[in-house]
Amino acid sequence: MRFVVGSDDEGEVLDAAVDQLRRAGHDVEIFERGQWPYVASRVARAVVSGEADQGVLFCWTGTGTSMAANRVPGVRAALVWEPWIAEGARRWNDANVLVMSLKRTDPETARAIVDAWLSVEAPDPDELENIAQLD
Repeated sequence: MRFVVGSDDEGEVLDAAVDQLRRAGHDVEIFERGQWPYVASRVARAVVSGEADQGVLFCWTGTGTSMAANRVPGVRAALVWEPWIAEGARRWNDANVLVMSLKRTDPETARAIVDAWLSVEAPDPDELENIAQLD
């Protein structure tokens, strides 16, 4: 799977998540850092256009990049702070952009979040009607 990653800053959380994606065998492109609205929009547009299968975003809280990414039609960005939320966002919401806080997520948790995100191959068929309503 091809992932695009964007952040407005650097740090151990970003590095841990990217490393975990690559260890799992995924192709990862890290976009140049920039202001959070721009970075989020760029990742979101890459996912919607098919340039990438999924995206990962980071900012200080994760809130700003979540809001900016979700402004792009077709994006379902989920702000995640624990692994079970990552799994649920993929399973029940078919989230296609994972968002984490650079400030409140530690590297070990970021790795576990990525693993949980990747553990779901397809959304729950019982939720497809609900997911379709997001469009």
